[in-house]
Amino acid sequence: MSADYAPSAPPAPRSDVTIGLAAILRLAYEGKDLQGLWSELLARVTADPLDTAALMDMAVVAQAANNRDHSLALQAAALQFNRVYRRPHGRGDGLKVAAFVTLGDFMANTPIDFLLAGSDIDLHLCYVDAETPDLSFAPDHDVAFLAVGESAENRLVLENCARLLAGRRVLNGDAARIAGLTRDGVSDLLAGEPTLYAPAAHRIDRPDLSRLALGILQPSELQAGLAWPIIARPIGTHAGQGMEKLDNREAIAAYLEGRPEPRFYVSPFVDYSSPDGLFRKQRIAFIGGRAFPSHYAAQPHWMVHYLSAEMTDRPERRAEEAAWMADFDTDFAQRHARAFEALHQRLGLDYFGIDCAELPDGRLLVFEVDVAMIVHDLDPVEVFPYKKPAMRRLFEAFQALLASAA
Repeated sequence: MSADYAPSAPPAPRSDVTIGLAAILRLAYEGKDLQGLWSELLARVTADPLDTAALMDMAVVAQAANNRDHSLALQAAALQFNRVYRRPHGRGDGLKVAAFVTLGDFMANTPIDFLLAGSDIDLHLCYVDAETPDLSFAPDHDVAFLAVGESAENRLVLENCARLLAGRRVLNGDAARIAGLTRDGVSDLLAGEPTLYAPAAHRIDRPDLSRLALGILQPSELQAGLAWPIIARPIGTHAGQGMEKLDNREAIAAYLEGRPEPRFYVSPFVDYSSPDGLFRKQRIAFIGGRAFPSHYAAQPHWMVHYLSAEMTDRPERRAEEAAWMADFDTDFAQRHARAFEALHQRLGLDYFGIDCAELPDGRLLVFEVDVAMIVHDLDPVEVFPYKKPAMRRLFEAFQALLASAA
């Protein structure tokens, strides 16, 4: 998957049907041969260099193979000639949804293709960027949704979206609110809410991080009360990329040797382990102000990721997740009802997700808030039989949100 493919002449604007993110990643989760799909798509592009839908699907395959740079290059080539891609669900004769998205990896945009599973919605992905002059290229639609997520790469795109969407009725259309979901922005936004704790995140340049390593600067000089250990991560990263717990200044020196980035976040380390020594993290989607469980993971390491938490191999952990999902409305959501309401009111978005954990004092520890968190139903039903019904409820709620705004 190394060649570059770029159409040589612009066609008339058209809407191309793609296989789509959800369908291609389902093949990957099921262990199907993506190389075979790649060959089919390559043959299409060879026969018709203006088959930009095939280029966009090749970009998904490349990303699934962890070739991010190639994926972005393929997207850029396709977007030179067509900015609208159709992904019909089911019969494709339901609501016509225009989702405004931007070039990027799987975490750049709200995973709306997953959220429409089981529907007959006719989805049109309309690509915008920092230079898009207007939205006249968007097809007729019943409802629009802003799917661009917060990131350093998307900052200027969201600024432009604020201009493009001004005065329009668009779900999640407040681009400025989405742009404010930086790590320090979220901690500031949730400060003072007694039911929530979002650890303060402090932006620091590499030279100042080096001064911490040398002992010239102390953590408390960056932020009142900050002390070892601290958490450091490069600004603009997600999914734990480059995030480490640093116990002392010597650890910073080793950390910087392996990190080339110029700017970082530092924040306090919070020990949220349970009495049995495991760390438990929950992902929750908020749709029209109501919370829905997405996944739950437990593992001995403080940085919990679902894919590394051995959920497939640990039936006792799956049993915990199943119980959490089954009792979510009457247990977890009841305990944190005030926190959920505060999140809804302070964020003011139609759709967003959080990664969180429960603290011993009853507060909800918020790690991250984002509109682009991956929410899916790809886990094998024979291992995770309880997830399909839970995700079906989540997807149906999202689809009902779209219908209510149409």
